[in-house]
Amino acid sequence: MSASAEPGRLVVMVSGSGTNLQAVLDACGQSPGTAGVPPRLDARVVLVISNDPDAFALRRAEAAGVPIAVLPHRGRDRSEYDSELAYEARLVGADLVVLAGWNRVLTDSFLAHHRVINLHPAKPGAFPGLGAIARAHAAWQEGRITSGGVMVHFVPDEGVDSGPVIAWEEIPFETGDSLEAYEARVHAVEHRLLVESIEKVLSGRRSVR
Repeated sequence: MSASAEPGRLVVMVSGSGTNLQAVLDACGQSPGTAGVPPRLDARVVLVISNDPDAFALRRAEAAGVPIAVLPHRGRDRSEYDSELAYEARLVGADLVVLAGWNRVLTDSFLAHHRVINLHPAKPGAFPGLGAIARAHAAWQEGRITSGGVMVHFVPDEGVDSGPVIAWEEIPFETGDSLEAYEARVHAVEHRLLVESIEKVLSGRRSVR
């Protein structure tokens, strides 16, 4: 992105506590605690969408002054629901949609309209779907793996955590690792790798073929 270009417009979709959303808000200089600090990311979060009205991520967005949209999904037709999500993202002119703890598979009713990336706490091809951190830790305890990881990937279709990889990082297990200790290291990598990946995508250094 050139210095004269407008900051990238991000829509972040979340279902939970929003620690990765917070990392993005901090990097964009939108958090109350970052006032006066030059942003690390040439972007703005212009909307946060959640399918859970109780998600703490919504409180993070409100504290940063970012608009929110709460769209519960229960009982909704998937295609109809995703069309509504796509409409909300189009209204704010999203350049990039970031799935940061979004717990639903998106259909083409959304994906056909937006460029989407997703954060997944595992190596490429490993432990797709929910509960990846706990599943990786259990596999290590059983002696089946020696490391886990974090990846950020594009979401071109309904495949689960299988899109083209933007960036990934290995996280070795350590002797005596508890699930909590491993999870803390994973989250630290997630926060950094997600921001780096957003910057790569917005700058045009990595694009969907």
